[in-house]
Order: sequence, then C-alpha cells, then structure tokens
Amino acid sequence: MSDDIYAAPKASLELADGTEELASRWARLGASIIDTLILLVVVIPLQWASGVFDYVMRGEQPPMLYSIGFLLLGLVVFALLHGKFLLSDGQTIGKKVLSIKIVDTAGQVPVLPTYLKRYGVYFLPGNIPIIGGILSLINILFIFGEKRTCVHDIVAGTRVVVAR
Repeated sequence: MSDDIYAAPKASLELADGTEELASRWARLGASIIDTLILLVVVIPLQWASGVFDYVMRGEQPPMLYSIGFLLLGLVVFALLHGKFLLSDGQTIGKKVLSIKIVDTAGQVPVLPTYLKRYGVYFLPGNIPIIGGILSLINILFIFGEKRTCVHDIVAGTRVVVAR
C-alpha cells in the first residue's frame, strides 16, 4: 500500500480463486466482429470472382460443392490470418486489438487440439442445413450465463480473459 494519499486507487484484476479476469461480453463481441470483417475482406472478392454471387442474383442456392469449398477456404484463411497469434498468444487479431485472450483451464495458451475443438464447435454447426443457424445461436447465447462462456468454450475447456 502506498503512503501517497493522492495516488489513484488500485484494484486487483485477479478473481478471488486466483484466475484471471474474464473478458467482457462486449469485448468478445467486438473481437468477433473485427475478425469477421477481416475474413470477409478476403473471402468476398474470392466469392465474387468464382461466380457465387451470380447464383444469388438469380435467386438460386449455390451448389453444395461451392458451399463446402468456401467453408474450407474460410477455415484456411482464418488459420492463415490468426494461427500464429493463437498458438503464441491465445489471440486472434480482434482479440489483440481489444486486449483479450483465450486460455485453457490452467490459464495457459491452448494447444492446437484445443483450438480444433473450440473452432470446430464454433464454425461447423452453422453450416448444417436447416438447424445450423439455431445451433450457432444457442452456442453464442450461452455467453449470458454466469460463467460468460459459450458452448465452444465449454467443449474445448477454454475461457476468454483480459490480456495483460
């Protein structure tokens, strides 16, 4: 404790059980929006060039092969953009911008298999015809629980905390 009575008060950002402070829901949403916008800047021109929008303009569903191809392309682009940061710091570009990070149950940067589970549950269910959107919504709505974790966090054993 400082003897300086004019010093700003200091608060511990560690939780009572010794774990780090959970990231706010707004920070997590903001990071996700940033990551999505970056991904779209890369993928949309590729979709345009490949003719996907021609199907949309005609009111047709693109062939399943296109959908699967762009799902895989999106995953590859995501890994190229964020992979290095995730493996070294537990952060995507959006999480870096907002000073939050992913940690495992021990408070450490997760390993690759953990990320495969986490992002598999995050990305893949949304691509299931008819029920995919509902599954993705359920995943995200879990953030409003007391522990502020989504289904993909629960499955992978991760949480998102404030980065210091």
